[in-house]
Amino acid sequence: MRRLTNHLKFGICLASLIAASMTTVANAQETAETEEQATMKAVVVQGRRVSTADTAIGQGEATNTVAVTRDELLSAPGGISGLKMLESLPGFNVQTDGALGLYEFGNSVTVRAFNLQQIGFVLDGVPMGRSDAFGGSPIFRYVDNENLGSVVASPGAGDVSLPSYSSLGPIVSYNTVDTSDTPGGMISYTMGDDNLERSFIKLETGNWNGLSAYVSRSKTDSDLWRGPGTIDREHIEGKIKYEFDEDTFIKFGYVHNDFHDYDSPSAPESVFDNDYYYAYLDAIPETGCIEPISNVYDYNGDSVIDGNDFSPIFTGSACTRYYEDRINVRDDSLYSLNFQTDITPNLMFTATAYQEEKDGFGVSPDSYSNSLGIYERQVLAGLDVVHPRGVQYGLSGVGGTRKGAVAGLEWQVANHKVEFGAWYEDEDYNRTQQRLNKTNGSADGDVIWDEVAYYRRNYTSTRKTTQLFLKDTISLMEDKLNLEVGVKSLSVDYQLSGYRDYNDYEVFGPQTVGEDYSDNFLPMVGAVYDMNDSDQLFASYSQNYALPRGADDIFSIASTDASTEPLPAPKGEESQNFEIGYRTNRAQFYGSAAVFFTSFDNRLVAGSVINPATQQPEAFYINAGKTEAYGFELSGVYQPAFLDDKVYLDGNLTYNHAEDESGFILADSPEWLFTGGVTYEPTEWMVANISGKYTGKRYADYTEGYKMDSYAVLSGYLDLGGPNDFGVPENVSLRFNVDNLLDEEVTTAFVFAGSAYFRPLNPRTFQATLTVRF
Repeated sequence: MRRLTNHLKFGICLASLIAASMTTVANAQETAETEEQATMKAVVVQGRRVSTADTAIGQGEATNTVAVTRDELLSAPGGISGLKMLESLPGFNVQTDGALGLYEFGNSVTVRAFNLQQIGFVLDGVPMGRSDAFGGSPIFRYVDNENLGSVVASPGAGDVSLPSYSSLGPIVSYNTVDTSDTPGGMISYTMGDDNLERSFIKLETGNWNGLSAYVSRSKTDSDLWRGPGTIDREHIEGKIKYEFDEDTFIKFGYVHNDFHDYDSPSAPESVFDNDYYYAYLDAIPETGCIEPISNVYDYNGDSVIDGNDFSPIFTGSACTRYYEDRINVRDDSLYSLNFQTDITPNLMFTATAYQEEKDGFGVSPDSYSNSLGIYERQVLAGLDVVHPRGVQYGLSGVGGTRKGAVAGLEWQVANHKVEFGAWYEDEDYNRTQQRLNKTNGSADGDVIWDEVAYYRRNYTSTRKTTQLFLKDTISLMEDKLNLEVGVKSLSVDYQLSGYRDYNDYEVFGPQTVGEDYSDNFLPMVGAVYDMNDSDQLFASYSQNYALPRGADDIFSIASTDASTEPLPAPKGEESQNFEIGYRTNRAQFYGSAAVFFTSFDNRLVAGSVINPATQQPEAFYINAGKTEAYGFELSGVYQPAFLDDKVYLDGNLTYNHAEDESGFILADSPEWLFTGGVTYEPTEWMVANISGKYTGKRYADYTEGYKMDSYAVLSGYLDLGGPNDFGVPENVSLRFNVDNLLDEEVTTAFVFAGSAYFRPLNPRTFQATLTVRF
């Protein structure tokens, strides 16, 4: 059942009574929260869901820098994806599947003229690499909302010191909370629609002679919001810190994410107009699936066709609509070691070493007819393949290791702050792809692991990355003017070896291809001018260079003919970013405004073709040449005094015009975006919020052939807890969240850029979270 049931209501009440009976000192909880936010500065606009205005608007930054801060993060639905947190920031067009945004193939982000794969992500100083679902390190696998202190984003021109080979300007830093000096912890439990159940527990050791640590574990289980299938996520985070003195410490971090979910289909708009909940099937259909053929094959290989052999039965295209054959499994771990010390009072050294281990696989079915044609080609090529029995088990294996180190020096001398640093990373990624028979050729049969119907991929790609940077921040005019001058160099040695695609198995044999990508002069110039105590002007210019997005997909496309010359390596993507803006931090209002212009060369964009086996879009990449984007971004929070400081309004407005050299607007790039909300705090123990998101009209492809309508969606929350006169312990809180409050139906909420294939907006979704801090 989608709606909250009597069992859910009873469970919440029971949990509240149990929590109320706990003897917990509220002051310990308040102290722990204070220590979690010790690095955050004082706030001017006051409120339980607004904080650190200087962080939110990027006070002192030469680029347009915006943030989601700790208090805002704690209002989010339990289990929300780390990527979905960006949708409240100006400029970020975030589209996800489901209220929590956990489906990895249902995410889309554009900002200015950038997309998800052209944004750099950093977690506590660790660069996160690619955002690809296959072989990448998408940020949402590595964070739990409860452990985040802030999410800080530069939509156009990130600092030269931040490590990334994928960013063409945008950088997003996810910063977790520090360990606490006080022993304690937190327990929360969430229930909601789609049979959602999520538990979170965190334990803090407190500070023992400089040593402190925490560990947390969350477990999320839910049904898909449309069709059969489930989401199963187990997530563990830990941190150990030892402080030698105030400026010297060492920290060890650990993240493990075990994720399993089922696919849900995308489709043309007309499909969802006809059936909004269109999904894969929970049973194998007879109509369009069971179509026996007359030929009998010698499956047991005894050279005699008899009763031990059979003819394929499950040969129709509808056989591939069974949900059990469409799963994704990921098992990822990230280890990090941070060290900081002051070599002299004016010279600080920081270093971060890390290693990431990736493993997993995905499954999608292949139809008998599609498998048969490829099987016949590979038989002629002399490959050891077996005639398809029916529906094939399409196995894609992924894995690899990513390890590296980032180190830097910061030297304060006179009116200069000089920073120098380096980053090195070595990454290998393995991918295999083949189609296997199943017993009886049925989609619900057992996999026959020694019967390969055909081979497609078996390769390893490597990336050896080196980045150097030098930056000088010069303070002038009695510290009213700060000039930033920086430069970085980036070098990526990319190579792919093995069987790239069908033709390497059938024609060429294993191949080794690759390219060296480098640019040794990528400058950045910026300035921040303090007009007075509350107002700043800022401006910046930067050049950026990146490894071509989708490099594995591009380099793994083998030539279709033995006489064809190898495809040329794509050029590295380049961009130039210009910004100028204003920010203010006042007693009743804080906000920022920026205008921008971005220019690209060799910008790669993803197109899509429909795979005949799966009937789902698969990406390919084309060089769109030169692309330009311009517009403005506004962001602010207003707390009117005449409402007794109990109400505050927040809003972000973005205008973004992005087009290629042919004059076409970029796909999935709405010109107008707006997010905003009203928060009401009538007492110390209640916070209520209503928020809205407007996404303007945008195109589904790169020829402006399919224009999608604009849409708006509302969400809200009610948070109960804190000082009260009811005798309920102040360390207990109860939060209700609702997504898509008005139950809007939008068939084109998510688009696969480059094709008119969509995913619909989830319906109204409720959840309730009980939290106890101790």
